[in-house]
Amino acid sequence: MPRLLVVHHTSSPTVHAMVEQVRAGAGAEGIEGVEVVLRPALSAGASDVLDADGYLLGTPANIGYMSGALKHFFDQIYYPCLEATRRRPYGCFIHGNSDTTGALRSIETIVAGLGWRQAQHPLLVVGPPGRKDLQACFELGAALAAELAMNG
Repeated sequence: MPRLLVVHHTSSPTVHAMVEQVRAGAGAEGIEGVEVVLRPALSAGASDVLDADGYLLGTPANIGYMSGALKHFFDQIYYPCLEATRRRPYGCFIHGNSDTTGALRSIETIVAGLGWRQAQHPLLVVGPPGRKDLQACFELGAALAAELAMNG
């Protein structure tokens, strides 16, 4: 059974709401045979990454960068997962109060080094998320889970 790993740092109610919508989308009706695993960035490790078939990464944009927790996650998994996870699909969702550019750039730089394949466009939300933003989170989770179901 394909496994979708959602690694997140939910330091705010906003990012928590986004994660919940991603999870709901990944488990939406009609998507069968995909196990969805949520892991906080500070507790996710190389074994979680190696056991997964695709990844969704969620973070707030903090001072122009991804959260320190997500950076810590990447620091822990980079070399143990470097060769074994190439070409696996990923997506990301980022919330910022004023900007998400630096956070997105930092994530894209690291996943390029890992050789992961961008399966969905990044979901970038600036300011309080509205109904359309939360729906987009749901759709992001559903799209990546559906891809894994079709290819798994």
